[in-house]
Amino acid sequence: MYRLWLIFAQTATVLLAIFFVVSTLRPELLPWKPRGEIVTVKEAAPAIDTVRQDSYARAAEIAMPSVVNIFTSKEVNEPHHPFMNDPLFERFFGEQFESRPRRTSSLGSGVIVSANGYILTNHHVVEAADEVEVALVDGRKTKASIIGSDPETDLAVLKVKLEDLPAITFGQSQQVKVGDVVLAVGNPFGVGQSVTMGIVGALSRSQVGINTFEDFIQTDAAINPGNSGGALTDTTGNLIGINTAIYSRTGGSLGIGFAIPIHTAKQIMEQIIQSGGVIRGWLGVSMQDMTEELAESFNLDHAVGTLIASVLREGPADKAGIKPGDILIAVNGKSVKNSAEMLNLVAALPPGETVTVTVIRNKQEKSIPVKVGVRPQQK
Repeated sequence: MYRLWLIFAQTATVLLAIFFVVSTLRPELLPWKPRGEIVTVKEAAPAIDTVRQDSYARAAEIAMPSVVNIFTSKEVNEPHHPFMNDPLFERFFGEQFESRPRRTSSLGSGVIVSANGYILTNHHVVEAADEVEVALVDGRKTKASIIGSDPETDLAVLKVKLEDLPAITFGQSQQVKVGDVVLAVGNPFGVGQSVTMGIVGALSRSQVGINTFEDFIQTDAAINPGNSGGALTDTTGNLIGINTAIYSRTGGSLGIGFAIPIHTAKQIMEQIIQSGGVIRGWLGVSMQDMTEELAESFNLDHAVGTLIASVLREGPADKAGIKPGDILIAVNGKSVKNSAEMLNLVAALPPGETVTVTVIRNKQEKSIPVKVGVRPQQK
């Protein structure tokens, strides 16, 4: 009996050894499949220096190093507690509820436009800030000084003292067309630098109610809080606009964003760097867009130009003889369609220059020479 048990044990041991060897080295020889079926997949060969036609990676790679994150802070006083009007409350808790200063912070974006440290951003990003800090993509951080700003176009110029700054290349914003693909680069919601893609939805958007002087590029590239002051680029990474605002009822992107064309921003930037501010032409009038109803009341065949609603006493227009009720239709031969167009046209005129303003008065066209004044600084 013992001999039979020994033979059985040795045989079982040999069979188990054979099974272990076969299942490890040649599992396909077994009459059943092992658990966990082996899946065969197809993999694409690694791309070697190829550019995908549907990718904007190269444009993003060019533009992103030039876009910075801007962090601002300012000191504000806490509101006076309403119970402090009670003498008894003030007697016992006055010191505890006294108005105390505290620091608030906000964020935005900016674009390095010059290797010697100039950064272009929005006025509202740095407005009333006590401290401005700039963070680059390469990890460097530094304090920035405000060279100047222009509230009426919502532009500001900063300067930092750093070396080897990656200045962006300016594109041709005047050649942008509706339907062109654009990229928006910035720091939305403070999550870190991001790139979104869209198309140009409209050009020369005005009367949006954001700035005094408006000539926006409209895009559906996602622009969110924190993107303000960032770059709008073409598909080669060239700067064509400064992202400024969104149309939103919730605070998030709804597919309508606005950017200041870079040819406009460049003119403002150069004036700020040279003189610390912007000097604009001015006539001293307030205007109203013409409607078909107004045109009918003036016995005109159709709405044209812009209505002079009022004239500032002793202003350039008043001295030239322009009167309320005149309909301004051209400046130096350039036709005017609405008040926003007239405002931009006059603002671009050099102060001190005499221009010819064409108006309709009593259904008759009249040319009036006007010496352009200096537009007062707006708060």
